[in-house]
Amino acid sequence: MLDLIIFLVLLGLGYFIGQWNEQRHYRSIRLRERQYAKVLAFATRYPPDVAREQACVLVAGSVVVGSDYFKQFVSGLKTLIGGRLTSYESLLDRARREAMLRMKDQALRLGSQLVINVKFETTNIGGGHGQSMPIVQVIAYGTALKPLDILTTPTR
Repeated sequence: MLDLIIFLVLLGLGYFIGQWNEQRHYRSIRLRERQYAKVLAFATRYPPDVAREQACVLVAGSVVVGSDYFKQFVSGLKTLIGGRLTSYESLLDRARREAMLRMKDQALRLGSQLVINVKFETTNIGGGHGQSMPIVQVIAYGTALKPLDILTTPTR
């Protein structure tokens, strides 16, 4: 009986700490999304028509996010009956948004406010077969465009 109580206490503790960490991460994401709103990112392959030449630079943002034990436990039960695994959906959502923010940060540091041809790559680097916690890596990458400064030479 004591083992069951300890298990339930640890499960509840894992739930509350996991929820707290996830909410804290979402707050950070929302704050930085407002900060990087001026950096536009599009999946379109070609840049908009512009009159000035632009420099092209590859930018990328990568993140590795892991799930907590409670989410793994609930998802394991959910797979028995079927349905959406919302706990893993939030894991992927946070990872994609964080990778995008890191990519935008790199573009801004390079002096660009436009990223085109944005792509995502997702890799499962943990979990599976009940061996370990689910861990996902997401990479967001694209082409940052930066207008070249036009040097004017005086004409005589």
